[in-house]
Amino acid sequence: MLNNTGVSDRIRRFLPVLDWGRSYNRDAFGNDMVAAVIVTIMLIPQSLAYALLAGLPAETGIYASIAPIVLYAIFGTSRALAVGPVAVVSLMTAAAIGNLGEPGSPELLLAAVTLAFLSGLFLILLGVFRLGFLANFLSHPVIAGFITASGILIALSQLRHILGISGGGATLPEQLMSLYENLGQINPVTLVIGAGATAFLFWVRKGLMPLLLSTGMNGKLAGVFAKAGPVAAVVVTTGAAWAFDLNKTYGVRVVGDVPQGFPPLTMPSFSPDLWSTLIGSAILISIIGFVESVSVAQTLAARKRQRIVPDQELIGLGAANVGAAFTGGYPVTGGFSRSVVNFDAGAETPAAGAYTAVGLMIAALLLTPLIYHLPQATLAATIIVAVLSLVDLSILKRTWSYSRADFAAVSVTILLTLGFGVEVGVTAGVLLSILIHLYKSSRPHMAIVGRVPGTEHFRNIKRHAVETEPSVLTLRVDESLYFANARYLEDKVYDMVAANPGLKHFVLMCPAVNEIDMSALESLEAINERLAALDVRFHLSEIKGPVMDRLKTSDFLDHLTGKVFLSQHQAMCELSTGPSHAMAESAANQKRISS
Repeated sequence: MLNNTGVSDRIRRFLPVLDWGRSYNRDAFGNDMVAAVIVTIMLIPQSLAYALLAGLPAETGIYASIAPIVLYAIFGTSRALAVGPVAVVSLMTAAAIGNLGEPGSPELLLAAVTLAFLSGLFLILLGVFRLGFLANFLSHPVIAGFITASGILIALSQLRHILGISGGGATLPEQLMSLYENLGQINPVTLVIGAGATAFLFWVRKGLMPLLLSTGMNGKLAGVFAKAGPVAAVVVTTGAAWAFDLNKTYGVRVVGDVPQGFPPLTMPSFSPDLWSTLIGSAILISIIGFVESVSVAQTLAARKRQRIVPDQELIGLGAANVGAAFTGGYPVTGGFSRSVVNFDAGAETPAAGAYTAVGLMIAALLLTPLIYHLPQATLAATIIVAVLSLVDLSILKRTWSYSRADFAAVSVTILLTLGFGVEVGVTAGVLLSILIHLYKSSRPHMAIVGRVPGTEHFRNIKRHAVETEPSVLTLRVDESLYFANARYLEDKVYDMVAANPGLKHFVLMCPAVNEIDMSALESLEAINERLAALDVRFHLSEIKGPVMDRLKTSDFLDHLTGKVFLSQHQAMCELSTGPSHAMAESAANQKRISS
C-alpha cells in the first residue's frame, strides 16, 4: 500500500499546480500579471486570425484560448508555455473539417469541437500510459519540412484576403490556380489595407524595438510596445473601416457580428461515423502539437534550469483540448511566439496563463462589439507575418550537406505537403523517417578491428595502424541486432570467414549492441553452427549486462563453441598464438577481407 507521502507524490504528478502553487508569492503574482497583460494583447488578434484560418467564426479563437489555458495551468508542467490556437494546428483543423459543413455552420462547429475532444482524449491516453516516446517517430527534419511547407501554404492562403478576392484551396497548386482565376476581382481598398498592415507589422517586428531603445526607453516597456504592434494595426484599420463605412461603400470584407459573452457550453459528437472521419486527423494534430509544444517548453525551461515532464505535458495538453471541446473551441497547443513572449515578459508560473484567460474573458464580454468593422485583411496580415518566421528553407541546404537521407525526408515532406495537403505530407514524412531508419539499421556499420599498439584499445583496421592476429578475426557491430539486420550479419560473417582459410577464431565484438531479438538470436545460432562445421570457434566480447541476461534465458550459450569475454583485450590475450609484432603483418590481409 502507498503511504501518505506516496499518495501525495502521485497526486502532485498529475496536478503540478499543487507543486508550484505552494510557493506562490506576491513577486510571482506581479511578474505573472505583467506577462499576462502582454500575452493577452498579443493573443486577441492572433486568436481571431487563427480561427478564420481554421475556417471557423472569429470568436472561436477566443473561446479556444480561455478554458484550455486554465486547464493547462492546472495540469501542465511548463511555467512559460502559452497554450492556445496556433497557425499549423489551425491549418490542419481546416484540412480535417473543411468538407464536413459550410463555413460557420453548426455541422462545422460540431466537427471542430469533436476534433478537439478526440485530440485531447488521445493526448491524455498517451500521457497516462507514458507513451510520449511515440512522438519521437517524427524526426526533426520531418518536423522542419512540415512546418516550412505549412507556413508557405498558410501565407499563400491569406493572400486572397489581402487582395480582397474569393478562392481557396488546400494545396499549393489549388491555391495558385485559385489566385490566378480571381485576380480580376482585386479590391483596391482591401489591397491598400492588407498591404499596409503587412508592411507595418513587418516593420514593428524588425524595426520598432531598436527605434524605441534608441530613444532611451526601458527595454521591458519597449518590448510591450513592440508586441502591441498587431493591436495597433487592428485599432487603426478597424477605426478606418468604421469611419468610412468601408464594408458597404467599397466592399471591404470585415469580421462582422461576434457574439458577446462567455464561451458557450458545447458537447462533442459521439457519432461513430464522424469519429472514424476525424480520428486520423486528431492523431496527427495531437502528435504535431505535442512535438511543437514540448520542444518550446523544454527550451524555455532549460534557460531557468527548470524541467518539464513530457508525459505530464501530454495530460496537460490533453486537458486543454478537452476543455476546448466543451467551450466551443477547436484543437490547441503551445505556441512558439506567444510562449517566448510570455517567458521574456517575466512569467514565473502557469498562473500567468490563467490571468491571460481572465483578460480574454473580459475581451469576450466587452470588446466583441468593437470587432465588427475589423477588416479580414488585417487579420490575414497578422497571420502572414507570424507564419513567415516559421519558413526555413535553409534546412534543405543543411541536410543536403550533412545527410542525404535527412534531405530526402525534408524534401519529400515539403513537396507532398505543398502538393497534396498537410495530412498527406506529415504522414509521408513519418513513414519515410521510419523507412530510412529501418534501412540504415538493416545495414549497420561493421568494422574488423585490431589493437592499437601498446594499449588495450581496438579500432577499425581501415582507419588506424593496429595489430591483428592471423588466426583471429574480430568484427565489431555498431548497431543492435534485430530482424531487419540479422541476415545481413550472417552474410557478412560467412564472406569474411570464407576469405580467410587459416582462421581459427571469430569474435563478434558488441559494445554498441543494446538488444538482440529472437530473429537475431536465431542468426547467431546459425553462425555458430556454420563456423563449427568449418572448425572455427565463435566467440562474443563486450556483451552488455541486459543483453547477457536475455541470452542466458535461452540455450544459445550452452551450444556456443567459443567463449564470452568481458573485454576484447581479454579475448585477444587468450586467443592470440603468436607475438604481438606478428599481428601487424596480417592487418593488410584483413583489410582486403573487409573490403
